Amino acid sequence: MAEELSISGNTREQKYKSLLPQLKSLLAGEDDAVANAANISAALRQAFGFFWVGFYFVKNNELVLGPFQGDIACTRIQKGRGVCGTAWEKGNRNC
Repeated sequence: MAEELSISGNTREQKYKSLLPQLKSLLAGEDDAVANAANISAALRQAFGFFWVGFYFVKNNELVLGPFQGDIACTRIQKGRGVCGTAWEKGNRNC
């Protein structure tokens, strides 16, 4: 995949459908989770103009900041603390 995305559609669903095959192409052949998370973050922010997009990885029973696009973020989040820690504790992946 090139460094450009081609997003089409008027609704969020249409845009995701347009983006998904491009993400699959972008990730094809790359097995590094950090590299893939970095590109997914950038693609989602570019496609939708989100304020913040990123990943946290579970390490030693904490959420540890991974690749992201946006303003600075908490580096470590304990289970049950804040919005994301509480969502993690309750099994909600949409923080």
